[in-house]
Amino acid sequence: MRAALAGVLAVAAVAIVLAVVLGGRGSHTPSVPAVGTLANAIPHAAEVNRLFEGVPQRGMRLGKASAPVTIVEYVDLQCPYCAQVERQVLPVLVSRYVRPGKAKLVARPLAFVGPDSVRGRDAIIAAARQDRAFNLAELLYLNQGTENTGWLGEDMVASASASIPGLRVHELLEARSSPAVATMAARFDSLANSDHVKATPTFIVGSSFGGSRTTLVAPSEASLVHAIDGLLGRG
Repeated sequence: MRAALAGVLAVAAVAIVLAVVLGGRGSHTPSVPAVGTLANAIPHAAEVNRLFEGVPQRGMRLGKASAPVTIVEYVDLQCPYCAQVERQVLPVLVSRYVRPGKAKLVARPLAFVGPDSVRGRDAIIAAARQDRAFNLAELLYLNQGTENTGWLGEDMVASASASIPGLRVHELLEARSSPAVATMAARFDSLANSDHVKATPTFIVGSSFGGSRTTLVAPSEASLVHAIDGLLGRG
């Protein structure tokens, strides 16, 4: 009897270990709707939806591919300075340059601040697979908590994803642990190294057709507008 019980306990222990190993973040789907909606959304979801509605998105690019100016942004979802720029300056860039087709934004999320930054970056890259990267990033910025306090946990990622209309939530949550997302994250690290990025946010503004580029660290609205207008011939 004792031997049989020991055998049962051993089997149960193996099952628990397998559940932990195999049931990682990618296979766990929190209790959220299958498709995102503004119903019961977290704060600022409707505002974010209005900001990007009708603006073309493709992967990590916001705006028309043919736009003459390219704005590359290296950001960290936990970075408070990134949040400040995204809250105050991004709407100006979208309305004045991106929506009219004068410039496009290319996001390259990094993970400088801490472990939650990794979770945020993976979620943004996964959202890019559904052309919703900018929606999720902006919504997280508008609900950002104090860095490294655990605010950017699984519940926040799931709730924010579920607040974006049309986003396939469970698909995003599963995709975060995919090799494709890991490969893209490594590529952003490599690009940041090539661009000599030492801090977030770092913006690089240049012509979409090559030539000189302007690097701006923690840029103001005025400095970004000046750089963009200069490339558009209005500086």
